[in-house]
Amino acid sequence: MQEHGMYFGKQDYYDTIRMNGGTWNDSKERPLVCLMKSIENEHLYWAIPVGNWSHRTKEAQDRIKKYLSFDTSDIRSCFYHLGSTDKQSIFFISDVIPITDKYIEREYIGRHTNQLYVIKNKTLLSELKRKLSRILSWENVHKNSFRQHITDLKTYLLMELEHDTESTH
Repeated sequence: MQEHGMYFGKQDYYDTIRMNGGTWNDSKERPLVCLMKSIENEHLYWAIPVGNWSHRTKEAQDRIKKYLSFDTSDIRSCFYHLGSTDKQSIFFISDVIPITDKYIEREYIGRHTNQLYVIKNKTLLSELKRKLSRILSWENVHKNSFRQHITDLKTYLLMELEHDTESTH
C-alpha cells in the first residue's frame, strides 16, 4: 500500500471486523484512503472509507453538515470531512479502520489518470490527518468506543503481522 493511495478492501476483511466484535454493515463497495502508517508497525495503515457526496440524500447531507458545524473542541466535529478526490467526496473519519496489505483487494483507479488514485492535496491531507489523530486519541482513552472496534481490530492485526513475521524467519 502507498500512503494517501486509495484501495478497495477484501470482503473477508469486513468479516474480520465483525469477528473482532465490530460492526460493519456498509453494503456499498466503498474505496478506502490509506491515510497514514501506524506507529506500532510499518505494515499497518489507518484507512478511511470514502463516499461520493452527490450520492447522499439532502437529509444525509444536512446531518453530515451538522457534524461538521460542531465546535472543533467537540470530537463529533472530526467524524466527517468534505473534500475532493476525483469527485466531491465525503470522508467517514470516525469509521477509520486499521488495515494491512493482506486485506486489500485492488487499487482505486482514478478517472482521469487510469492508475492508482493518490491524494496529493496537502491542505486536504493535513485536515484529514488532524481529524484522524483526534479520533485515534479518543479511541486510545475510550477503547472500542466506535462501532468498528478499532482497538480490538488493531490488536488482532498486530498479532497477525507478528505471526506472519515469525513464520518467515
